[in-house]
Amino acid sequence: MMLPVQADASELVIVLLLAYALDLIFCEPPAAIHPVVWMGRLISFFKKNAPRTHRKLYGIFMGLTTILFGSLIAYLVLLFMGIENIPSPLRYLVAAYFLKATFAIRCLYGAADEVRKELDAGKLDGARQKLSMYVSRDTSKLDENHISSAIIETTSENYVDGILSPLLFYACFGPFGLIAAYVFKATSTLDSMVGYKDERHRDMGWFSAKLDDVLNWVPARLSVIFISAATLMVRLFYHGIKVPDYKSALKRGLADGLKTPSPNSGFPMASVAGALRIKLEKPNTYVLGEGFVYPVSEDIKLTAWITLVASFFAIIISLFIILT
Repeated sequence: MMLPVQADASELVIVLLLAYALDLIFCEPPAAIHPVVWMGRLISFFKKNAPRTHRKLYGIFMGLTTILFGSLIAYLVLLFMGIENIPSPLRYLVAAYFLKATFAIRCLYGAADEVRKELDAGKLDGARQKLSMYVSRDTSKLDENHISSAIIETTSENYVDGILSPLLFYACFGPFGLIAAYVFKATSTLDSMVGYKDERHRDMGWFSAKLDDVLNWVPARLSVIFISAATLMVRLFYHGIKVPDYKSALKRGLADGLKTPSPNSGFPMASVAGALRIKLEKPNTYVLGEGFVYPVSEDIKLTAWITLVASFFAIIISLFIILT
């Protein structure tokens, strides 16, 4: 693919820093102007019109079409970036807006904080209701320990899907970085909507789930390093009762990373389990941090802080990759 303009490193850095600022200030844009929502609506259309036969082939077509659609969005942004008559600040801001749509740092922190506040207020039903917005499992009968476990699991897992991976794809592909980030985000959105193993989605979502596994393979394993480093930083400045353990984060991340059905999600979750010396459990599916205690409200707060610091490290490393 020929690009209309060859963005240099300084432009890529400016766009990334602006995107980071937009994320911290505004969280998520309205659904009507959210590129990921657009991709989600396209996937919903495909799901609604799925045939009864040849569903695996249909799923491949759906996946490739959605990825092409995401790539087209990014390419049009690059076309806009190449219009020299438009003031540079506006061009950078538009590119940053579309890059920001591929990751969500503040919102990930906010989701964990919402559930924690409900638990701290003794509102177990409220915590279950808030949690149900972020996880696919049935939350109606979860106790405080398993509510805490579930939100910690989804926060740490989404650190890879929702932050580290898109940033690394943007950083590693130079002038194609925005397109690469959108290829990843389209794949991740596909996986979140059709990448299940139930009868309805198993064949239709096969391609999306496998591609998501491939694209997240390296970032998931790198997340052990990022989370361990973030744990060390939080340990230096956090003044709560619990002292996070960066050595345990590294050890458990490597030891328990493959104990989940997904080849990737276990690594960030196990690292957080080790960092806080807690047991994360999805009943009848997996246990991470065997031998540790179940998590409580303070562990949710610490997970949110560790994820926030690890996200900052992801930004720093992405900038370093761009500039080298």
